[in-house]
Formats: sequence, C-alpha cells, structure tokens
Amino acid sequence: MSDDSTADGSAENAGAAAAPSASSASGSDADPTGTAATAAGDVPPDVRKYERFKKMDGAQYDRVNDFLRDRTYITAREWAIARLCVDFRTETGVEMTKIGENLPELVPFMTDTYSPQAVNQARSSFEDKVQKAGATFLYGAMSGFFTAEELDELMYEVTEIAKFLLEVEGVDLSVAEELDAEDRISEVMREVRESSESLRDDLE
Repeated sequence: MSDDSTADGSAENAGAAAAPSASSASGSDADPTGTAATAAGDVPPDVRKYERFKKMDGAQYDRVNDFLRDRTYITAREWAIARLCVDFRTETGVEMTKIGENLPELVPFMTDTYSPQAVNQARSSFEDKVQKAGATFLYGAMSGFFTAEELDELMYEVTEIAKFLLEVEGVDLSVAEELDAEDRISEVMREVRESSESLRDDLE
C-alpha cells in the first residue's frame, strides 16, 4: 500500500505538532496518536544512519518552534517532516509510514510517532505555506513597494535565515557556494524588478 496518499479529514487533528514531551503536550501542538516510539532493535538501517538535525541534539520542540515562528511561517513539525519527505522519497512515493514510526529517532526535538496521514498533512501544510509566502514576497517585489536597495537588504536577511536552517540540517556550505547562491539570487531579483517596472509601464 502506498503511503503517498492524501490525508483524510481526521488527519487535520492527527497531524497536530508534537510537543517537547507527552506530559507537557497541550493545545494543537500535541500529537494525539499515542503510539510508542519504535524499539531500538526495530529501527531500520537508513534511519539509524540519518545524520540531519544532529546539531539539535537536546533541543526542545518549543524552543525550535518559537525560533521558526519568529522568522518564518512554518512550524517545527512542518520543517522536520518536509525535510524527511524529501530524504525518504523513493520511485514509488514518500515512505510516510517509515517517517512517522521513526520520527523521534530521526529528529531530536520530535518526541512522538505519527501516522502516515499525519505526516502527509504536515507536508501539505508546509507546501501551502511556501506557496503563500512566495506569492506574498513576489507581489511585494513586483509592486514597487520596495526600492532596489531595500529589496537587496530584504533578500540578504531572508537568505541568511534560509542558510542557517540548511546548516542546522547538516548542510555544509562553503564560502564560495554561499557567494554563488547570493549572486544568483541577486541576479534573479534584478530581472524581477526590471520586468515588473516594464509591466507597470505597459499597464499605466
């Protein structure tokens, strides 16, 4: 049976974020699945070898969630599960059962297991937020609200946050790679500004 299926209505609640501990879970951040973590002897080899998020050993869900909430639209569970869905994708789809059953083993700040439907709901929520954030940003960039200098400063700030999240996941970016990424982003934004100005002139 494929795990890459659309979550049903019950997944809206089942996919609520995991809290730092079961005893302190409250509100929509509690995972209601109530399933126990996978026994160490039953952990698949690729789960045991998974190295992302190791820099966050000892981190608590609330701390991670607050950091993300202050700087992005996504929650800690959405961030973690979106990354896992990329890393555990096969030719037939995403291994959502494996992700859900081994979530505490894969991500240090996640303490409960998830159902496949809950994993799918978190991934879908991440994708929706990225699309809305992208539309909001592009509208701001294309609308003329920002000067070229203000937009460059904004791009620098958001790029720094994105790079930090990648580094926390375990991605090691060299200085050359960082500079190359910044140059490519700047070039794209220059093209967006120029095209937007031309479009606004045509519409006026």
